[in-house]
Amino acid sequence: MQKFKDRWEIKANWQLLFPFLGLLGLLISAFLISKRLISGLLKLSETNDSYFLAVSLITIFIFIPLLGLTLKIFDALEKKWNVTYRWELIAIFIAFAITGSTAAQVSDPILTLLGLSRETTNGWIYWPLRILLIFPIYQVILLIVGWLFGQFKFFWWFEKKMLRRMGFARFIKD
Repeated sequence: MQKFKDRWEIKANWQLLFPFLGLLGLLISAFLISKRLISGLLKLSETNDSYFLAVSLITIFIFIPLLGLTLKIFDALEKKWNVTYRWELIAIFIAFAITGSTAAQVSDPILTLLGLSRETTNGWIYWPLRILLIFPIYQVILLIVGWLFGQFKFFWWFEKKMLRRMGFARFIKD
């Protein structure tokens, strides 16, 4: 366990929460992908006896490459993002995941409140409006979730950098 803590630069036991959540998130992602593959490609239903075994095996075969890819990405981003501790990368990734999912989920009810639903609005109008709406929602939620995960300073830097690249530099004060 000490080797693991040293690798991720974990100084306090509460910081173990982030690797645990990261592994759990990867495992859930692999499970959801495998369920989709099983029902789509193999046409097995949940009532089939071999369904559980197939989902379990495919989940493992998806989880391992996902973990390897994630660790390679961490190595590259650790240098680029200049984080203090390696475990902070996991917190940042979790914050990005929560923010993206939340912004996408929140945008649909807002459009419905405005009288624009997927069923009644032309797709050429609905989807661009939804994407335009997701953008500001995402920015606000990213700062809130980043703050909750103790990474506000990183996400504030990230927001300013992104807005500058989009041409909003005159609105940003350092």
